[in-house]
Amino acid sequence: MAKEVSGLIKLQIRGGAANPSPPVGPALGAKGVNIMEFCKQFNGRTQDKPGKVLPVVITVYSDKSFDFVIKTPPAAVQLMEAAKLKKGSPESNRQKVGTVSWDQIKTIAEDKMTDLNCFKIESAMKMVAGTARSMGLKVSGTFPA
Repeated sequence: MAKEVSGLIKLQIRGGAANPSPPVGPALGAKGVNIMEFCKQFNGRTQDKPGKVLPVVITVYSDKSFDFVIKTPPAAVQLMEAAKLKKGSPESNRQKVGTVSWDQIKTIAEDKMTDLNCFKIESAMKMVAGTARSMGLKVSGTFPA
């Protein structure tokens, strides 16, 4: 028989760097989850991605057991890496701080495809391009048909 879900916790943690300090400890402690067990499992599964921000969805069951799904890094983080920036523009509609090409957007869209709610790569590319524009990045070139 399936276990009863008592809650979902969504966090963004750097790969291989989960520790019991905030925000991880208080979020898990409030649901009664074994914090150190989660940290060990998360760090073990994310050793190959050190320092990358990884969203994680933790499903907590009524018997205090848990399992979690690690998602791909946010599109904004990947865009900043592609444009070699520390942060986006304070006024994205007036002040552009960098450029990304459609090829870079395509690689990010292919990576994020499992987490996005679209079916075609072209749709995913448009979603990532919209994120880039809202961050103050200029998308160079023409949209590949």
